[in-house]
This record gives sequence, C-alpha cells and structure tokens, in this order.
Amino acid sequence: MRSPAASGEFRPDIEGLRALAVSGVIAFHFGMSGLPGGFVGVDIFFVISGYLITRHLQQEIARSGTVDLWRFYARRARRLLPASLFVILATLLVGYFILAPSEQQFYSKGSLFASAYMINLWLIRWTVDYFATDASNNPFIHFWSLSVEEQFYLVWPALLLLFTKLRPGKGGLVVLLAAVAAVSFAFCWRMTAVSQPWAFYFSPFRAWEFALGGLASMALPQEWARRFRFSPVLGWIGLLLIAVAYLTVTEAVPFPGSIALLPVVGTVMVLLSGAHASGAGPKTILALQPLQQIGKLSYSLYLWHWPVIVYAGILKPELTIADRLLCGVVTLALSVFSYRFIENPVRHNGWLAAKTSRSLALAVLLTGTGTTLAYGSAALAGRSLDAEQRQVLRSAERHSAAREFDTACVVAREGVQPKACSFGAADPKKTIVLFGDSHADHWSTPFKRIAEEKGWRLITYLKSSCPAASVPVWNGVLMRMYDECEEWKERAFREIASLKPDMVVLSQYSSSYVRNDMNHTSRPIGLKEWTAGIKRTIERLEGAGSEVVLLRDVPVHKTYLDKCVARALWQDRSPSVCDTPRRQAVEETIPAAEREAAESLKADYVDLVDLFCNETVCPAVIGGKLTFRDRHHIATAYAESLASQLQRAVFGGERVR
Repeated sequence: MRSPAASGEFRPDIEGLRALAVSGVIAFHFGMSGLPGGFVGVDIFFVISGYLITRHLQQEIARSGTVDLWRFYARRARRLLPASLFVILATLLVGYFILAPSEQQFYSKGSLFASAYMINLWLIRWTVDYFATDASNNPFIHFWSLSVEEQFYLVWPALLLLFTKLRPGKGGLVVLLAAVAAVSFAFCWRMTAVSQPWAFYFSPFRAWEFALGGLASMALPQEWARRFRFSPVLGWIGLLLIAVAYLTVTEAVPFPGSIALLPVVGTVMVLLSGAHASGAGPKTILALQPLQQIGKLSYSLYLWHWPVIVYAGILKPELTIADRLLCGVVTLALSVFSYRFIENPVRHNGWLAAKTSRSLALAVLLTGTGTTLAYGSAALAGRSLDAEQRQVLRSAERHSAAREFDTACVVAREGVQPKACSFGAADPKKTIVLFGDSHADHWSTPFKRIAEEKGWRLITYLKSSCPAASVPVWNGVLMRMYDECEEWKERAFREIASLKPDMVVLSQYSSSYVRNDMNHTSRPIGLKEWTAGIKRTIERLEGAGSEVVLLRDVPVHKTYLDKCVARALWQDRSPSVCDTPRRQAVEETIPAAEREAAESLKADYVDLVDLFCNETVCPAVIGGKLTFRDRHHIATAYAESLASQLQRAVFGGERVR
C-alpha cells in the first residue's frame, strides 16, 4: 500500500503515517477490540497515495511539460505486482491443504479478480447478494483496496495531464481536484445511505480521498510556511482526528459517508504539517525508527496479514491472544522475506528499469500468470470433489422452493412491493400463507410439499432481513433503519387480508434482531419491544379472520456447516467435528417470551428445535444430509425431509416439544 515519494524527496513523517495506517488495519483484522475503527487505516493510505502521486506528476509536468504515462505505469508495475502475485500464489497453495474443494473453487475466482486488480468490482456484486458466502473466510478480500488504488493510478495521470493541457498552471489543477473531491464525496455520502457496498468498494466514490490528498500536495513547503505559522498544531489536531476515528468508528457506523472525513481530514492535516520546514509537530514522533521500519514494510504487511489470520481462524476457530500474537510474528516474518527477496529486488532492478517496455512486459506476464493460475486452481478444485463430498454438499443447495419457483419471491432489501408466490392447487381446500424473512423462506420447501399432497394452496410473502414482527429494525448491510421493511410489511398485510387465508404461518430469524448473547449486530431490539411487535402482527392477522401459527426460530451453529463439513470430508475427518453443543446453538429466553406472546392471543406456537438437535448437540449432518447450508438457514434437502413432521406439528394437532 505504499506509493513513491516525489523524486529526490523522502518524508519520514509519511513513512510513519503508513505505519499507523497498516497497524490500525492489522489490529482491527486481528480482533483488537480496543481499536474498533482500525479499518480506516485504508483511508489514510488513499490520502497518502493521492498526495504523493499528484505531487510527483505535478513536478514532472512542471519539469517537462508532460507525463510519460507508460513510464509511470511501468514503475507502478515493478513496485506492486511482484509482491502481490507472490502472496496470491502462496495463498492459493496453502488453501489447497486447508480449504475444501468447493471453497477453493469459489475463492480462486477472487484470486483471479485480485490478480487483475478488479476484485472491488466483484465484491460489490458479491456483498449485495444476500445469499452470498460470508466474507470472513475469503483470503483475498483485502485486495479490494489495492484494486481501488490501481484504478486510481490508471486514470489519474492521464486526467491530470489532459487538464493541464487545457488549463495550464497550478490554478487549473486545484479546480480539478476540488471538483473531483466535491462530486465524489457527494456521491459517496449518498450511496452510503442507499447502498453501502457501492460506496465502500466502487473507486469513483472513493476518489475524493485521493483528491484531497492531491490538494494537500499543492501546498509547497515555502508557501505553507509563509501562509500558516501554526502548522505543528495542525499536525497534532490531525493525529487526534485519526486517533478518534480508530477509537470510536465501528462496523456499526455507516461507512464511508461523512464519518470518513475524520481519518481523511486528519491525514491531510498531518501531511500539511509535515511539509513545514520546522522540525516541530507530530513529524518528530512519526520519524521514530520503529515506525519507520513498519512503514517500510507496510505494503508487504498489508498483503500478508489477512490470509494469515483467515487460515489461522479456519484451523483453530477460537484463537487466543497468544495465537493472534503468533499470527503477527508469522505475518512479520513473511513480510520481511517478500520485501527483501521479491519486492525490493524487482523494484530496483536496473535491467527492468532501463527500458519501459521491459517493465510493462513484466506487468503483462505477472497479470497473465496470476489470472491463469487462479482459473486453473478453480478448475482443479472442481474436479477434486469425490462422490461422497458431492452427495453431502448437494444437500446444502441454496435454493428453497420459493426461490426455485421465482427468484423474486424473496423481495430484495431495497424492494417494497410484495411478491405473492403461489404453490399447490388452483382450486384449493385450504389456503396457507407463509410470512417472514429468509427463515420463513427455508420452510417454503416442506410447506410446498404439504400443500401439493393435501390439495391446498401455499402463498409466500418473503423479504430478506425483514421480520414478521411489527417492529422497526436496523439493516446492517444498508447501515440504516430498514424503512423498506416497514413499507413492504404494510402492503403485505393488506394483500393477506384480501386473500382471507385459513392460516398464516410466521417465521423469522429472531435471535438476529433481539438483544441477546448470540446477537452481535448493531442496534438490537429489546425483548419487550420485540414481543409487542409480535403481538401487533398476530392481532392484525387474526383480526382479518385467519388462524395464526408462530414457528420457533431454528438453532444457530457456531460455524458455516457447508464449509466446515466440506473441509472435514476433504481432510478425511468426521463431519461431527462441525456439530455445535445445544447450549450454544439454542437460545431459550426469546422463544419463551414469544410463546407467551403468541398464546396470550390464542395463536399456536410450534417448536421444532428437536428436529435439529438431540439433548446435547445439534449435528451438522443427519441422515446423510447437511442440516443447514450455512449457520442458520436450513439446507433444502433436509428441509424437504421434514415435511411429515412439519405437517403433524402445524396441522395435525400434534406439537413437537
């Protein structure tokens, strides 16, 4: 994540800033709760890159009247590509022994996009997909910021050169940078509220951070000294803003948005302060040798730290402090190795530097090698699955009956128009409505089978992350109150009332909304407020003449069962290593309150937990089928096998206790 300083100039304070940036990112990823905002270190890197690259290009334009774009790209290629390709290949190789073939196949796609510096674009689609694989096990996800930087390096020199030709002089560049910063920030701020993944990963919405760094580069030391005498104070204020961001910004805060101004403006202040001729200010601390050494290794440290902690977490899910410290030592050792034997030798290779074409050829070779090997890894992993693995993993297929019928049955986060998906008889004896979020959706498969066998009709009203309870909820992906959920629910209630169904079955991921030991999301709902919301929903549905049944929520496993079982089979271990103790998987407080709320209004409460757990554990595999396709969504094949038990519990007068 380092960028070159301007020709002939070295700024120790910038090296120290790099150390602060990479240290924050590593501390955050290694689980240091004392620095919840460490991830904003990436924003510090973006500002530094904008500062140094703009300054360097401005000096080249002033000196020669132009920019040698190919030479610029060649230097960037020598600097960044060798080390990143080495880490990508090493991560793929180690992953062969740790990850299951299905994971290798999926994450190899990530390495392909990382090799081409486009993984940020892949992640936008991946993150927006509600049913996508979790990010915590993706060993290549951190390459998103490198992709953003490379896209900046590709566009910025040509843009500066073009604008300088059209409007010569420093004033033209200032206007350009200010305009880019203003427009980009406005879109970033808006998209953070509308679709946070786009604001986070899309490089045009991060351009304002680079642009503000570029504006800071316009203040030459002599001019700065004359214009502002208190630059050391400005630097201390900047460091304070960075510290506040590290200590107070959390994943629960909508980011980047306006809160990103804290680390960005803070970094700009430190950079301006360091340009002052005086030796006073934070530059004296940032120039300390430990920070200089970390700053020198910052790019390698950033590359290595994430795959190290990801693989360590897979091998030992409950990492101790000692384990995390050991991961830090391993990260440092790998970083020193790649810096000394790959990064620096290629970067300063005289033969490559002598001709631009040689460095560009190296860039093509490395990019081609990375993408080819990534594609080959994915293909090889797909052939590595044996018959037993394929049979078990096939039972984790992600599509329930509702989504098999019509992918629009589960309304997306931004949607507000209900989609009534109908299954079963056209002229039914009885009409059943299934209402709720994705935890209602995974019951649609057995309910569909029941409806078809009984000559009934099943109609589903489903929306992702939107509970059946009539209570406002916070959406962790949109990073705001989930207003679309409330509007969708109101419209759905009206449609259900017009249908006059015989029964409405409610199901929801209760433990993800309510304040409890299993809920680590932001803004959880109090239990009293939650049960009041359940009562409001039941009263409204019963008032329309329907019988109401509330299903108890399913257990929540400690790990993603599809991945865990696949790894176990790949490593010739029993799938039972993925079982979760019942006391960890089953929450009792919320169901007790929900039962009381439902039965107080004469609604039925159905508890099916014993279909997933025995007295001591909740198995990962039952009858050769995965019970859940992730941590808490029932695997489709297993859900289908539960049709008869579900029928007896809900319709046969028998309750599974």
